[in-house]
Amino acid sequence: MDATHVHLLLNHFPIIGSLLGVGVMAYGYLTSSEQVKKAALWTWAAMAAIAIPVFLTGEPAEESVEGLAGVSEALMEEHEEAATVAIWLMEALGLLSLVTLIAGWSKERLSKPLVLVATVLSLATFAAMARTGYLGGQIRHSEIRGGIAANGGVEANGTETGGESEGEEQDDD
Repeated sequence: MDATHVHLLLNHFPIIGSLLGVGVMAYGYLTSSEQVKKAALWTWAAMAAIAIPVFLTGEPAEESVEGLAGVSEALMEEHEEAATVAIWLMEALGLLSLVTLIAGWSKERLSKPLVLVATVLSLATFAAMARTGYLGGQIRHSEIRGGIAANGGVEANGTETGGESEGEEQDDD
């Protein structure tokens, strides 16, 4: 398994995991359960760990597809820029989650504001991760590109975009 496969295998986890953590945290607030809130914090910390190899395998994944027909350098650049923002937010959330878990063991009063800050940061992190994933999907999935019909890379005005022609196969990620 090469870096591209690792990237494609793991890239969904930080997106889905950060959203899952938001849901778990919301449930923790609704039920006033500290254990459930801790589960959300552990989820975010784990997703921050998984996001590291996803980010580090992004460049090798780019190199493996940059010469393929229908792959846009501009889309890859936009995805890369979004990934840089997303990884910083995810790592900040993961670190804050760990700090909050440690603070919860030593001083309960200190952990309450940290949980709230982590929850707010998790929303921004999910948004950044989701945007990054969306942009990454557009690199090889012309059917989700804005303004482009799914019929082989023809824009709404009828001009060709250089995407795959009808009948060509695409790799799924």
